[in-house]
Amino acid sequence: MDNLYKQVARTIAANRPCVVLSGAGISAESGIPTFRSKGGLWDKYDPAVYASIEVFNRDPSRYWSIRGEFIRNYHELKPNPAHTAIADLEKSGFISQVITQNIDGLHKKAGSLNVIEMHGSLREIFCLVCRREYLAPEVPEGMPPLCQCGGVLKPNTVLFGEPLPPVALESAYQAAMTCGSMLVIGTSAVVYPAAALPGLAKQHGAFIVEINIEKAFADADAIIQEKAGIALPLLAAEIKALADMRIEEGELS
Repeated sequence: MDNLYKQVARTIAANRPCVVLSGAGISAESGIPTFRSKGGLWDKYDPAVYASIEVFNRDPSRYWSIRGEFIRNYHELKPNPAHTAIADLEKSGFISQVITQNIDGLHKKAGSLNVIEMHGSLREIFCLVCRREYLAPEVPEGMPPLCQCGGVLKPNTVLFGEPLPPVALESAYQAAMTCGSMLVIGTSAVVYPAAALPGLAKQHGAFIVEINIEKAFADADAIIQEKAGIALPLLAAEIKALADMRIEEGELS
């Protein structure tokens, strides 16, 4: 296993920029339920009822009944060691971009700066009438909560039946086509268009590393079957050790 981490670290260091694609699995270790896995959110709630824009427009209280507590307790949500390791690798120049399917905002909480939130974020809530912005956890009480103008509030997330933000989508495609390596972390690789990004990156010559409990991307060049919160700090440590060794060699030469 140590040799695998060393091999992947060498490959990432040699194939920059590295781009991260993360899914719900990376946040599960922060206590956030996944969507499609057994026992996930959509096992308990029908997404066609609780997470579609059509139903939201008719009865937004359904959506807020499953998201209100999450948003009002947003300050309690903490990044885990996987998020922190990714942020550290970005600061040290090994990771150039984080593309996430998650709406929890934990990559930004951990300190990542270049984050593409393909499905939006629960941090930001907007009035559908006057467009006033509220930031979680500071939202009015009520079911659904209403703006001061009386308009319904909606988190800045993509519901079923809504298109993905075109700027985020274009940025994600561009990052995938120009990266030298991609870390695919905690995603089921079944939700498009995000699921197409590893294949797109590979078509353009990138080295694909999957970090997942169960393999999801069949064409990955390497897979680390481990929890992200365990694997990412170990991988980051190997990359840092490799960088430190090269600096020392440069100083001695």
